[in-house]
Amino acid sequence: MDLFYRLKKSYISPTRAIGLSFLAVIIIGSILLSLPICHTKDIPYLDHLFTATSATCVTGLVSVVVKDEYTFLGQIVIIILIQIGGLGFLTLLSMFLVKFKKRLSYKNKLIMQEALNQNSVKEIGVFIQRVIRYTLFFESVGAILLAFVFIPQYGFTTGIYYAIFHSISAFCNAGFDILGSNSLIDYQTSPLMNLTISSLIIAGGLGFIVWIELKDKFYQVLKKKLKLKKLFETLSLHAKIVLSMTFMLLMSGTIFFLLLEYDHTLASLSFFDKLQVSYFQSVTLRTAGFASVDMSSLKDATKLFMSIFMFIGGSPAGTAGGIKTVTFALILLSCSSLAQGKNEITAFKRTISSVVVKRALVISFISLSMTLFASIVLSISENQSFINIVFEVYSAFATVGLTAGLTPLLTNIGKIVIIILMYIGRIGPLTMVLIFVKKHNQLKGKEIEYPKGDILIG
Repeated sequence: MDLFYRLKKSYISPTRAIGLSFLAVIIIGSILLSLPICHTKDIPYLDHLFTATSATCVTGLVSVVVKDEYTFLGQIVIIILIQIGGLGFLTLLSMFLVKFKKRLSYKNKLIMQEALNQNSVKEIGVFIQRVIRYTLFFESVGAILLAFVFIPQYGFTTGIYYAIFHSISAFCNAGFDILGSNSLIDYQTSPLMNLTISSLIIAGGLGFIVWIELKDKFYQVLKKKLKLKKLFETLSLHAKIVLSMTFMLLMSGTIFFLLLEYDHTLASLSFFDKLQVSYFQSVTLRTAGFASVDMSSLKDATKLFMSIFMFIGGSPAGTAGGIKTVTFALILLSCSSLAQGKNEITAFKRTISSVVVKRALVISFISLSMTLFASIVLSISENQSFINIVFEVYSAFATVGLTAGLTPLLTNIGKIVIIILMYIGRIGPLTMVLIFVKKHNQLKGKEIEYPKGDILIG
């Protein structure tokens, strides 16, 4: 029986299927976490729902301390939710269909196309298999490296468990940890911990499309079919923008954090440790909320710049959130083209479709509107400083998971607002809007065209 047989009877768009799949996982996860066997203390269901949403939406914000409040089984439920949320529930379902030799229907492929931000439904099954292989590779390597950190401290069994948990959490850009309330502050001067976690975050945040393309190009280099110095030139426009923006954001984020916190939270550290902490926190802004310094003690200016970087987020077709690096790049390119009086938007000697640019602008506008509205609501419901509220809102929407100490203090209204933000941030603001839009029935023939009218702006 076809997996989506019921969709043939009643129209459910790919965007609605994606939204409903994440919602179903969240609800099931919250019910499992609320079972007595999964938690150590009696806490309200809303907190279980908050944790399940944060895990499924790979955010990392928690209203309770995971290590203290959830049992081993509860932590297993959380890491499963993180893995499902990182890859996408529909991705996993379709993977099993492919493994069991069942062909994906065209409608299934459309849903997967939307879930993975693909432009074509061709070979979607093969793409999914490669996504799974890349995920297992990065998470396995990360777990092996982290084992060298955790085994000496916690013993072999617990050390292996901690290594696997944090490797999955980092690659999926979730930011969950089971180390207590200090996150990774105790490891802020450990190069192995910092480099491993940050590399996993970057790997997950770049997007599977870019990694698959890079792997194919490096294979050509090894086969001497392509020179290494020519590799970047042969990449697709998407990969070039992703890699360029990621590098720019990582470097500028490191410099900003270092300069702003040099004589503040970083004052007691050596220059090398200041540099690695600044780099690590810059990487986490790509939407993985591990903290190696106390976020509540940061300067307001630092929190503001971090909020902006969190809003940008990671790259499409990966595990990261935010409006995405490519969207931000298109906004910058649009402004540059307008300033230069150009009619077309170009990058790396390629012209970018106006439809793609319009979509980027719509996503940015919707995202900004949602976060501003949420900030206003929280400023009314929460008795906290506005900068901490803004920091929390952008962290939730971009599925980052960093907090300036506000999450455990949230009222029920505040928790509900953050839950909604995390959900929207994971499925995407445009997807969220399209869920509530009825199917567009095109008119026979061409649509009505109206005369053009001129207006003044600026």
